[in-house]
Amino acid sequence: MKGIRYQLKSVLRDKFCLMTFLLPVLIAAALHFIGSIDLSSLGEYHFGVLANDLSPQAVAWLERYGTVTVYGTPDELTDAIREPSTNTIGVRADGTGIRTAIAGDELAVFRQAAATLPGLYEHRDERAEVRTLERPDLLKSLQNLFIPAVLIVAMFMGCTFNAMNIISEKEDGVALVNGILPLTPGQYLAQKIAVGFLCGSLSAAATACVCFRLSWQSAGLLLALTVQSSFVAALLGLLIGRFSDDLMAGVVCIKAVMLAFLAVPILYTLLELSGPLAVLCRLTPSQPAFEGILALYVGDLGAAAAAAGRLAIHAAVWLALCLLLLARCGRQASR
Repeated sequence: MKGIRYQLKSVLRDKFCLMTFLLPVLIAAALHFIGSIDLSSLGEYHFGVLANDLSPQAVAWLERYGTVTVYGTPDELTDAIREPSTNTIGVRADGTGIRTAIAGDELAVFRQAAATLPGLYEHRDERAEVRTLERPDLLKSLQNLFIPAVLIVAMFMGCTFNAMNIISEKEDGVALVNGILPLTPGQYLAQKIAVGFLCGSLSAAATACVCFRLSWQSAGLLLALTVQSSFVAALLGLLIGRFSDDLMAGVVCIKAVMLAFLAVPILYTLLELSGPLAVLCRLTPSQPAFEGILALYVGDLGAAAAAAGRLAIHAAVWLALCLLLLARCGRQASR
């Protein structure tokens, strides 16, 4: 118990570890806040017209599709169209019709609107069947990936905690003292993964509380995913710290592991992989965790339970590998 308290004190002095603990929670809070903002106004059309140029009927017709701003001189209208921060479409009278002017740096949807607007105005009096479609939520589809990705980062923070802690002990000479202590591989493993496991679990739990509102059954499955993911991450951090020669090598390994943890499940989901590639993706510990979180997000408890079972297999395999490697290192050190 004293060893665990010492590890906790060491972590609290490390600003990098504290940042990695709080970062997923802050990102989750930002996503939760952004998801409540109405971004529909970003897709509105903005038209610029000259005073006394278009008829009142034409201006009223434009106001049906967006906001209309009246400018006093052609130069003011040109400056508004060329302003890089806007997507203003200039509208001028052209005989009985209208013509549009754009800067060319607008989004594709606004360029297409500018090209079709004169034709729409020309046929404005023709009768046609109008069907109003529901405006899609701009962030809904992205949140389905953002929230599990943030939770994956939080769950696997224990990798960073353990790796940085062990590397710091190597550089400070504490590892030499640990090498002569009467610790079995199991005791060393328990002492080293405890801090990373606890901190990763707490970070993931805090992030989940921000992102999810779950029933007790769903919360139990999420807890199982969180605990097992944090345990696997702590084991991986132990291996990285054990076999990294210095801080730079450890940071590179941590970044590579985190990139794999995020990229593999996201690409698997976006590309809908199958066959041998899908099997390879499932060898990554973050894949079943990501699948389980997605299943909980859509309310599929059966799929979430199956993902938790696959994650338990990962935890058992990585635990056995860590014990084997530590025992082997101990035998080599005793020779």
